[in-house]
Amino acid sequence: MLHKTRGIVLSYIRYRETSIIVRVYTEEFGLQSYLVNSVRSSKSKSNRIALFQPLTLLDMVVYYKPDRDLHRLSEVKTNYPFQHIPFEVAKSSMALFVSEMLTKTLKEEASNPALFHFLETTILFLEQAQTDYENFHIVFLLKLAAYLGFVPSNAKEFEDQLRENNYPFLPDQDTETALNAFLRQPIGSPVKITRAIRNELLDAIVAFYGIHIDGIGEIKSLSVLREVLG
Repeated sequence: MLHKTRGIVLSYIRYRETSIIVRVYTEEFGLQSYLVNSVRSSKSKSNRIALFQPLTLLDMVVYYKPDRDLHRLSEVKTNYPFQHIPFEVAKSSMALFVSEMLTKTLKEEASNPALFHFLETTILFLEQAQTDYENFHIVFLLKLAAYLGFVPSNAKEFEDQLRENNYPFLPDQDTETALNAFLRQPIGSPVKITRAIRNELLDAIVAFYGIHIDGIGEIKSLSVLREVLG
């Protein structure tokens, strides 16, 4: 049966010679996988593969059967063509990191309108922001943790959980102050921190996710993000 839904692209893998399997977080059905044919063919008349880059916002008409793991698309288009994320190195690196973290953490195949709205709103912030987005990836992960059910209430709780799990996180006062600000303030609030503090917090937050989500494994985009933002 055909259904309309909005979606957020997380990632895709190549399938056979010209197709892909794309992971999309949808408004109606949660996390879903779709087989898309002939998007990598040299004979393709349009650059459809661009629709499936990290965090692209889609309008879709999909075939959906609840007993299937792999679905098909009937129609797909972007509802907000990006002008900045794919073309600015800092933003594209953040998008790649965020999409990898979402791929590893979102498991639920059910509608969650509040989570979808959060993701859509924060992605649009990253696309539109001209200033005060250098800490986007850090604040994003802290806010996402609230929807996943394990956000710390303050810096001390965050530190205690890491120490209890043998992660050597010993922040100074500036780091602790920044962490509390990120937990309490909305994305885009100006919080000035050094490169060293940003990297320390990022590593600690990824470790914190590892405590709460089994099998999160290596985050391959992390080293690229550090290099770009350094």
